[in-house]
Amino acid sequence: MAKMFVSSFKDLLPIILVIAFFQILVLKQPIPNLAELIIGILFVVAGLSFFIKGLEMGLFPIGESMAYDFARKGSVFWLMVFAFCLGFGTTVAEPALIAVADEAATVAAEGQMIADSDAARENYALGLRLTVAVSVGLAILVGVLRIIRGWPIQYLIIGGYIGVVIMTVFAPAQIIGIAYDSGGVTTSTITVPLVTALGVGLASSIKGRNPVTDGFGLIAFASLTPMIFVMLYGMVVLS
Repeated sequence: MAKMFVSSFKDLLPIILVIAFFQILVLKQPIPNLAELIIGILFVVAGLSFFIKGLEMGLFPIGESMAYDFARKGSVFWLMVFAFCLGFGTTVAEPALIAVADEAATVAAEGQMIADSDAARENYALGLRLTVAVSVGLAILVGVLRIIRGWPIQYLIIGGYIGVVIMTVFAPAQIIGIAYDSGGVTTSTITVPLVTALGVGLASSIKGRNPVTDGFGLIAFASLTPMIFVMLYGMVVLS
């Protein structure tokens, strides 16, 4: 356990040093609330350590074991259903996405793009979250199908980003930045561990697939599709 805490502290140390350098040597200001900051850093170290341990004990093993069981069962249909539900469920519960959706709704209301009311903001934020969640669900479904069929990932990614560029031309300017950010916030603390475990477990359990070359890449799909879907959502809602 002590090694885990030390490892987490080493991971955070560059951030601490950067902040301290600019605060003390560049801004030449004392660090405010130093005692509280130290306590906060200790909490972050502890939280990060327990989070990583939880991934190792729970999320990674269950993701890999379920992928293996689905592959052994030989039911492509239920594997596709599971892939979509996993992508949808992990994304709709993603804390970073919730925060971005709420902030986007507030800014949209202030900019008079939607009605300035609690109901309008909640509906806009919920619609944004569901749009992203559906897009990630479909992305994981396509990614799993790619692993099964052995399709080259580069062609799918190139085609997807061509779609992003095309949608950027036609989407409202107000939604483009949100769409691009949505592609990043979906791949965070909840989504990444389970989706990665699913891909690696599935590639490991299918004969002829390499976990290194075939098991990874699902996160790329999960980052790509929300951009397209959110811009489409903006074209419908803000038009």
